Amino acid sequence: MNISPDSPALSPSSPFRLSPLAQAFVLHFGEMGSRWGINRTVGQIYAMLFLAEVPRHAEEISEALSLSRGSVSMGLKELASWNLVQLRHLPGDRRDYYETPRDVWAIFRTLVEERKKREIDPTLSMLRGLLIEPAHDPADQHAQERIAAMHEQIELLTDWYAEMRRLDNERLLQLLRLGSHVVKALEFKDRILGRSGAQADSDFLSDRGR
Repeated sequence: MNISPDSPALSPSSPFRLSPLAQAFVLHFGEMGSRWGINRTVGQIYAMLFLAEVPRHAEEISEALSLSRGSVSMGLKELASWNLVQLRHLPGDRRDYYETPRDVWAIFRTLVEERKKREIDPTLSMLRGLLIEPAHDPADQHAQERIAAMHEQIELLTDWYAEMRRLDNERLLQLLRLGSHVVKALEFKDRILGRSGAQADSDFLSDRGR
């Protein structure tokens, strides 16, 4: 996809600089990125592109963040593998420009989906493989029972995620806003039935497994 060459923000005579507010945001994302399992540099590049009004090329990113071109290139490849940056081209300019999706919900959905594919799906596959292995002794039987409980919980969450994924942004936002009301309604129901929340959850999982 091409972008307009008319924007002064893309002019070589107007180098891109981060404002103090943007710098604070970028630095925080870099720090948090390491806690989320991504490289600090990757977090900073993403944060800068998220705030950018127009797509930016690697040289601008390198100068604004005081990073080497190699680090920027590796960071952009990592973000592209997560589908968190999009490549753009400017007519008459051979450089690659990058931007993040404009829709915050699209970013959130992408993050959740990518983490599911990289972390949850392999775990479910591994658990299924262990459950079909023959149990040779009581210790193995006990282990498989524990593994089955974990598998059931994770699969329940993935089923819920699949349902949520089908909702459009407006309906998903409505559902999130209902969250506290739903919790209160469930707590009221449990009080009426004389059950604790934990017991209710246990009963639900038992019914589901039948």
